[in-house]
Amino acid sequence: MDITIQELKQRMDAGDSDFVLIDVREPYEHEEFNVGGKLIPIGGFMAAIPELTAHKDEEVVIYCRSGNRSGMAKQLLEASGFTNARNLTGGMLAWQASFG
Repeated sequence: MDITIQELKQRMDAGDSDFVLIDVREPYEHEEFNVGGKLIPIGGFMAAIPELTAHKDEEVVIYCRSGNRSGMAKQLLEASGFTNARNLTGGMLAWQASFG
């Protein structure tokens, strides 16, 4: 199940850190604006999955610019046995449009 920007922001504002946050954009995009996710660009995402396996049963929230790349990353995680991968719908474009 995906997660909305409103739900994620509400949880972050409340200090909820009971999830893994991953940014699959390029380094320059991450430098311009990010919400604190671990940067793993989509091009190297498959190679990074083994180092994420410790989080296989945890909630993993993935974001990108618009939700497309993070949607692909979510599918890759699910195919690798992750049970609670969530795509941030609308990505950073929606986040910045709503919250600045």
